[in-house]
Amino acid sequence: MADVFTPPSAWVERFSTLVPGGEVLDLACGSGRHSRLMAALGHAVVAVDRDAEALAATADDGIVTSQIDLEEEGACWPFGLERFAAIIVTNYLHRPLLADMLGSLAPNGMLIYETFADGNAAFGKPSNPAFLLQPGELLELARMHGLRVIAFEDGVVNTPKPAMVQRICAVKAEFPREAALLPSF
Repeated sequence: MADVFTPPSAWVERFSTLVPGGEVLDLACGSGRHSRLMAALGHAVVAVDRDAEALAATADDGIVTSQIDLEEEGACWPFGLERFAAIIVTNYLHRPLLADMLGSLAPNGMLIYETFADGNAAFGKPSNPAFLLQPGELLELARMHGLRVIAFEDGVVNTPKPAMVQRICAVKAEFPREAALLPSF
């Protein structure tokens, strides 16, 4: 289990203040670093993981934990349509979930997704192609589901450890265009 004091991903943190009001889903939440961030920003959070010990570390005010193994044979997506203001996924990929997951985004919802990409084997695990995004895969997913891309990156990162990643922040059609702009650095 990850240390409960692991800081949020810089990618998630970067876009967290743009999330519209409403409930946030932290999928494959681990020990809840992103759940706590979103709860601190005033969002109700549903934190999902199959690891009961990790979920115990996640539990906090404003966070409802749910132990679900979404990869279990016969498992189906447990959430309704157009429910979440944001869905956050990091370091997790299970392609059979993607369409249903995106169906759970509210009409003005935001997807913040970051995980390992093809080429990560050069840096270690995961190295199985089933757990690695192919070039442009998140962009194609956004296109197929009518999401507008706010930001996308595909390449090598050095922190928290060297890895090949792909990440996207994309929004549904009703997300206000003026709200998608981050302040200049």
